[in-house]
Amino acid sequence: MGFKFSDKNIAIAIIADATVITALLNSAYRGETSKQGWTTEAHLIAGNVRTSESNVLEVMQQQGSVLLKYTNDDQLTGCVNLQQHGDKIYLGMLSVSPHLQGAGIGKKLLQAAEEYASQVQCKAVYMTVISVRTELINWYERYGYKDTGERKPFVEDGESGKHLQPLEFMVMEKIIAG
Repeated sequence: MGFKFSDKNIAIAIIADATVITALLNSAYRGETSKQGWTTEAHLIAGNVRTSESNVLEVMQQQGSVLLKYTNDDQLTGCVNLQQHGDKIYLGMLSVSPHLQGAGIGKKLLQAAEEYASQVQCKAVYMTVISVRTELINWYERYGYKDTGERKPFVEDGESGKHLQPLEFMVMEKIIAG
């Protein structure tokens, strides 16, 4: 199925993109580089690894899962993972290069996620956000996402860093059809 996105810089990632996507995810969320942007989790989770290339490949090859990429001048500078669960899309791994955050790429990826959900006849997009990430929660709320009231544990997995405080996920959702 050919998907259409309103932004010509957005396309479905391919296996060959996995290395660059892994580097992007790690630079946007962990370590010193992430502190150049506002989406860093370095103050909440120690270490430089958010994910591994094998995890990214696993996500890309999972049934019902796609990774969208944002490229500009042949540079991959943003991505988002979308997984279909029934009539809803789970949105994860939304990332933008730290030095380009604030330029509207995240907003464009969020819009593309909603376009994708619509094209696969899903009625909502939902995500999990670390509940203490107030600035990120506020950002999603500006684009119509709401706190569902559901909370999920954020368990250390031995790969993505040591938690510096107890953490949990908040589930947010936006109804896109109905």
